[in-house]
Amino acid sequence: MDAGTVSHSGRGKARQAANSPVMDGAARWGFAARGVIYLLIGILALRIAFGGGGEQADRGGALAELAKQPMGSVLLWALGIGMVGMALWRLSEAIVGAAGPDGQKPGKRLMSAGRFLFYGFVAYSVLAFAAGEKSSGSGSGDQESQDITARALNWPGGQWIVGIAGAGIVAAGLWIGARAVMRSYHKHLKLGEMSHRTRKLVDVTGVGGGAGRGILFAAIGGFVIQAAVTYEPDKAKGFDDTLRSFTDTPAGPWLLALVATGLVLFGVFSFAMARWRRV
Repeated sequence: MDAGTVSHSGRGKARQAANSPVMDGAARWGFAARGVIYLLIGILALRIAFGGGGEQADRGGALAELAKQPMGSVLLWALGIGMVGMALWRLSEAIVGAAGPDGQKPGKRLMSAGRFLFYGFVAYSVLAFAAGEKSSGSGSGDQESQDITARALNWPGGQWIVGIAGAGIVAAGLWIGARAVMRSYHKHLKLGEMSHRTRKLVDVTGVGGGAGRGILFAAIGGFVIQAAVTYEPDKAKGFDDTLRSFTDTPAGPWLLALVATGLVLFGVFSFAMARWRRV
């Protein structure tokens, strides 16, 4: 058996694994887990908007909130396993390509590899929190953002690096929002299995959720750029501080409430993806 045959056999086995019912279930569990996190972040942000909560509106705050619930430990482990499933599914996309006619393109596979790394980190933080390392999941995302920015600013050309990273986050936010408004997610959904009413509901959550999420990421990127320009890492903000900053605008807490509602909608949209996403 030559090297070419072995390589072809390996790719075939990888594709078979990627298309297996196990991987399908892992992806759907992952979407549901992502939905829980965004739903909780949105609810925490709504509490802040209306003066009813002091919890952090970020992933750490969401995990802490989940831990308070009955059987919280079980829920945290389920959430962490779901994020592992999401990471493995994205890895399979990076290796064999995603579903759809353009899923084999190098750019798509590279994006899947990046998402694998991101969800792998999220899965680790959730599982570490579930195992008792509370600092792994409940630490301030704002402080983490500032620490990372501070280290990057001390690199040679650090201001440019941080500024470019901030611009990339802004661009990602605008891209997320634009794709949501254009309903680009339709190509990933099993629309034929939905009723007309269900499709309308999915569009409300998909457009509203994607727009809210896009605004949040664009704002985070803006603060990173500000930190680069002023050479002040404390200007960088995570989810929580960025959400709270919306209350300082002329719209006051209503803008925060609007973005928070978008995050809740994105959580619900993730549940819809868990049911109808092509994987």
